[in-house]
Amino acid sequence: MNQAQRGRPRDTRIDERVLRAAATLLLRHGYAGLSIEEVAERAGVAKTTLYRRWPTKDHLAVAVVAHLQDEDDITDTGDIRRDLSDYTEKIATALNRLRSAGRPAGQDNRSAGVVAELVAAGARHDDIGRMGRHNYARRNALAVALIERARERGQLRADLDPLVLLDQLAGALYYRVLITGAPVDRHYAEQLVATALDGAANRKEAPRP
Repeated sequence: MNQAQRGRPRDTRIDERVLRAAATLLLRHGYAGLSIEEVAERAGVAKTTLYRRWPTKDHLAVAVVAHLQDEDDITDTGDIRRDLSDYTEKIATALNRLRSAGRPAGQDNRSAGVVAELVAAGARHDDIGRMGRHNYARRNALAVALIERARERGQLRADLDPLVLLDQLAGALYYRVLITGAPVDRHYAEQLVATALDGAANRKEAPRP
């Protein structure tokens, strides 16, 4: 009998209940308010069941964020400027939701909140770091395909590196949230895309010798 036959298949319904219960607590009360005991109670599962899947609160929080990301589609309308602006805005919306988790509505706080906690979790646990990189790579593959299709349509330069373009867009958002605390919104997303696609150089300036 092989390992797959010996072990019981993982019940995805339990995963779904736990992740939804954990998402509610995380977004309502922030990282400090994410309690394994309360998640287990809300999801109707034993704590041992939960710990077998996610051994620490860090592991559970990262799984919650990955689950929330899966709910955001990357659309391809054929207008790469609009599509990249939509994609960048979705990242900004997710970051804003996490940075404000557990705080009173309208509170002006530039702390990175849960975003910083997730980065720290990846530093504390090697497996979480790998999990986070895997999740981002999976999401980035969808965005890369979007950019490559636009390149095939002739909307972008043939020599454009899709990953570098993604770094310019997503990296700027994370820099604002984690470092400067400046706001990220639709207007900023459109500015990022415009600068990345149009270029920052003055085209009228004479070329340097």
